Amino acid sequence: MDIFEKVLSRPGSLGKYQKEAHGYFAFPKLEGEISSRMMFRGKEKLVWSLNNYIGLGNHPEVRKADAEAAAEYGMAYPMGARMMSGQTKFHEELENNLSDFVKKEKTFLLNYGYQGIMSIIDAMVDRNDVIVYDSECHASIMDGIFLHKAKGGKSFVFPHNDIKRAEKMLGFAKKRTDENKGGILLITEGVFGMAGDMGKLDELAALKDKFEFRMLVDDAHGFGTMGETGYGAGEHFGVQDKIDLYFSTFAKSMAGIGAFISGDEAIIDFLMYNMRSQIFAKSLPMPMVKGALKRLDMLINMPELREQLWTVANALQNGLKENGFDIGVTNSPVTPVYLQGGVPEATNLIFDLREKHDVFCSVVVYPVIPKGEILLRLIPTAIHTLEDVNYTIEAFKAVKSKLDSGEYASMTMVDANK
Repeated sequence: MDIFEKVLSRPGSLGKYQKEAHGYFAFPKLEGEISSRMMFRGKEKLVWSLNNYIGLGNHPEVRKADAEAAAEYGMAYPMGARMMSGQTKFHEELENNLSDFVKKEKTFLLNYGYQGIMSIIDAMVDRNDVIVYDSECHASIMDGIFLHKAKGGKSFVFPHNDIKRAEKMLGFAKKRTDENKGGILLITEGVFGMAGDMGKLDELAALKDKFEFRMLVDDAHGFGTMGETGYGAGEHFGVQDKIDLYFSTFAKSMAGIGAFISGDEAIIDFLMYNMRSQIFAKSLPMPMVKGALKRLDMLINMPELREQLWTVANALQNGLKENGFDIGVTNSPVTPVYLQGGVPEATNLIFDLREKHDVFCSVVVYPVIPKGEILLRLIPTAIHTLEDVNYTIEAFKAVKSKLDSGEYASMTMVDANK
């Protein structure tokens, strides 16, 4: 059978809605300046779907730093992978500054978060090692685990944040590694980006002595938002010293491109010489590095940005709860709103939010979440206002009323491209 015919015959659970969804529910184009208000299909919308937590995405100082670096160096320098010809003092400066901030001995700068954590997992474990992981870990972590399984490695999964089951899986892992002289890598997240709840890092760290594992934490959503000084979930729980490998991206609070891994110097040195995604990839371009230096400086030295984020996040979450909305167990800025309904109801509801109320947020349906559920995901930022919060809550009340009355269920699924 021709492989093209084969893949086109099974478009996937999301791809089967491509005709109706493309350009509106999927792959929408938000245009204009990065802001709480942007243009969508020629009309201004109040936007709650940008990972721009502390508002650096379009900050004048960030724009200036990016522009100056691009003018001085262009987008090509440095050429080559860092191991060969792509090393600069600015890459090292950024790594040193990150290490100081997250309280780790050494940091390695990565080009991208997704390929970065996959490559970390691939480098850290061999076929004799066992991975134990939370069931709601990000897709990039799952792909890293798939690489481990492809090498003949074993993994055990525990239900999300279920510490008793995690302990049981660690017991299975220890028995196996004691027999084949392997090691255990436990993987979880600081903040889970869909539901917004935090990984139970303190409770997991308390199991380290008993089961002799190392812990890798993906803190993409916690870095810059959580903890007294903002360096993440490890600071929030007071267990940063128990996290053996601390990973985050620049795509959230830093509003940029790139990622990093921090830990003990000897282990980071090992990763520098063994991560295939970095050894065989071009070094991060200078505008991104210089821009990240500026972003990190602002994240550290302008705590008022994080304070404004939390002012907005708390107002949004409290307001939603006071008006009867289910926001789950989030304890981070990530704000999920759980509703009941299928894909047709979800599309009609989102269409109303965007076209009648001018509110733009992300919607998640099956197969990402169980059938019969709708998840609206809001990302509050430091550039939102309390007026934005109040307006959004009123809009949500209006669409929930129509959902509860069955109005959306009685309508055909919106084809936004007609």
